[in-house]
Amino acid sequence: MKQIAGCIILLLVVASLAYAQPKQEEPVAVKWYSIEEAAALQAKTPKKIFVDVYADWCGPCKMMDRQTFTDPKVAAYLNKYYYPVKFNSEQREPVTIGGRTFVFRSEYKSARSPGLHEYAIALLIDENNPGMGFPSTVYIDEKGQKLQMISGFLVPDIILPILVFFGEDYYKKMSWEAYEKDVWPIIKK
Repeated sequence: MKQIAGCIILLLVVASLAYAQPKQEEPVAVKWYSIEEAAALQAKTPKKIFVDVYADWCGPCKMMDRQTFTDPKVAAYLNKYYYPVKFNSEQREPVTIGGRTFVFRSEYKSARSPGLHEYAIALLIDENNPGMGFPSTVYIDEKGQKLQMISGFLVPDIILPILVFFGEDYYKKMSWEAYEKDVWPIIKK
């Protein structure tokens, strides 16, 4: 009888210790939207749109998926301040944004690519950037206007200050240089 009582007490102690352990938080994942979903959500509840423009053949794009977008701070920030969008620059499906329909264009094919989508071209090419690079991240304001496009692989420590700069409207108050020098060091602590 003492053995049974001892086993029950031992089980109760083990169970209480297991229950007392802090719960591991669920990993934060980016909630990705299509560009049409993000635009519709933005029309109802204004928030910036973040677009990750990628290509299937792009190694650095896959690295960003594995290293940057899985970072808990990056994922949580994207989910809170943006409607995050993954946009395949080679997708075949048309996209309608702001009454304009963008389609896939096979005349832009290359050795790596079967062609390019007009929406990727519209996001990535302008007077300041005549070429396309992957991955590229695009920041769009609450009115659907492109704020900035940044081309290249970005690790969490590089992308997070950029997300904050646009997400919390620092770009309206100061230059990137002033933000990077005076504000970001305080925020990241």
